[in-house]
Amino acid sequence: MAVGVVGVLYFLGAGSWPGFFAMFLLLFFVSGVGNASTFQMIPAIMRSEMDRLMPTADAATRTRQGDKESAAIIGFTSAIAAYGAFFIPKSYGTSISLTGGPQAALWGFFVFYVSCIVITWWFYTRRGGLLRDLERGRPSPSARASTAQPAE
Repeated sequence: MAVGVVGVLYFLGAGSWPGFFAMFLLLFFVSGVGNASTFQMIPAIMRSEMDRLMPTADAATRTRQGDKESAAIIGFTSAIAAYGAFFIPKSYGTSISLTGGPQAALWGFFVFYVSCIVITWWFYTRRGGLLRDLERGRPSPSARASTAQPAE
């Protein structure tokens, strides 16, 4: 999405309608993919985490609890995501009224997207991050900590 915003800014400055339109189509496409990925990822993560969180429960209980946790997280995520329908147009309007153009809002979105990239990398995909180990078949740091032997 950061690349799409940079493209919009570039084509806005260049005065190219086809480029501007193509970059917005890219933004719409990748935001849809991100939305779908998030809402499919939450139940999968919760189902896998229930084994660690409820090791003594039977499979049906873990599945039921994973579904409950997923529903709560998806509801919360949806509530936060709903702010986008208000915040994004409001940002454009504010930017246009204060500066005469949408560039300030676009730069704000760019900073937000870059911060999301950095946070995702730091907590999930860097060496020692939560998902890096899980994707490579190694236990997550939290699983290693819960099974570690106390020092004597």
